[in-house]
Amino acid sequence: MSHISRRTVLSATAATAALGAVAACGSATSTAGSGSDARTPAGNGTSSDPGQPSAKATPIGDGSTSDTGAQPNQPKPEKLKPGEQPPQFVVFSWDGAGATDDNQFPRFLKLAEQYKASMTFFLSGIYTLPKTKTDLYHPPQHSVGASDIPYLSDGAIRNTIKLVSQAWLAGHEIGTHFNGHFCSSRPGGNGVNKWSSDDWQSEIDQAISFVTNWKTNTGFADLPPLPFDYKKELIGGRTPCLEGQKTLLPTAAKMGWKYDASSPGGLQMWPQKVQNGALWDFPLQSIPFPGHTFQVLSMDYNILANQSAGSTKGDPGKYDTWRSEAAAAYQAGFDRAYTTNRAPFFVGNHFEQWNGGIYMDAVEATLKYVAGKPDVRLVSFRQLVEWLEVQDDSTLRKLRTLNVGQAPTGGWNSFLGVQGAAATPTS
Repeated sequence: MSHISRRTVLSATAATAALGAVAACGSATSTAGSGSDARTPAGNGTSSDPGQPSAKATPIGDGSTSDTGAQPNQPKPEKLKPGEQPPQFVVFSWDGAGATDDNQFPRFLKLAEQYKASMTFFLSGIYTLPKTKTDLYHPPQHSVGASDIPYLSDGAIRNTIKLVSQAWLAGHEIGTHFNGHFCSSRPGGNGVNKWSSDDWQSEIDQAISFVTNWKTNTGFADLPPLPFDYKKELIGGRTPCLEGQKTLLPTAAKMGWKYDASSPGGLQMWPQKVQNGALWDFPLQSIPFPGHTFQVLSMDYNILANQSAGSTKGDPGKYDTWRSEAAAAYQAGFDRAYTTNRAPFFVGNHFEQWNGGIYMDAVEATLKYVAGKPDVRLVSFRQLVEWLEVQDDSTLRKLRTLNVGQAPTGGWNSFLGVQGAAATPTS
């Protein structure tokens, strides 16, 4: 089973800095990137005791989820010292997070373990809802049970639940990709960009319900519960096709979420908060596209859109070239940030086999490329939020003055030295 709906390609305009064709997964603008060492996922080179989940799991609701204590394998975020160079954060994230037949989910869990990386998995709620229960899904502005991505087989649902449990216990974040994946690029154009904040509330409530009631809905009594309370763990998501953020944000803020990863075409600069300071904005970024005069969005589909015009089965004779080109784009984005402003670098992906699986190979190559470098932290969005929120506001404001590809004048000690020492910690 291969996740993800097909998306149309948007033409670039001069206003988007000649980015070229990008997928409706997000229109774009341009800018920079970079990378580092995966051994200590967050903080300034020290990790907290990874610990273990509590031996006693307290069931929640119908037993689909449970409280097993603090999540294992979480780093301790630390405030930058005066004049200290920031780590290079890199976040690999996955939309849908369903169990594919070609085992991409376990492939990247194994790679994450090998390279001591944490990642974010944006779970689509209906991936825990069986085909026989589609009438339980009432998508906003669509008929009951409608979805632009397929419901999974019972076997795939079982594997998804097992892998999501495994991911959380390994220290990865479980976010949400919502449910039906409705995009404006579809026939009829009735996408999530037309939803109200109340529509988003309904969609989120249903996604949470499907994940927290999978035992009732599936009847899989033999599987253990998910080892976390999803209502507490869920602090962010990414919308289908990067649409609908404007009306999502008020609902996300009301629910106490910490971030949103739905912005398209962000610059490689330090993040800022939106929605009156309630949420961190973590956009997919415009990154260099080697061999081209425009930049490309840091997501597998958007690279594909520029290589095979949106076809997931392009010319096999070009796969080797396209694979190298995709890896070079990610790595150029990383290098740009790593060697200059150290802005966190975000990569979006799907578990797929588009164009012979070359984008999966490109992501793996990029993970290996960045993991061995000094000061790199391969983190989840949740871990990045925790690091940002222990920094002084004045430090973050100063970091946000660095443009794409701009290194601090006089070096990091001069740039953050006096200001960092005089800052007052935030609450």
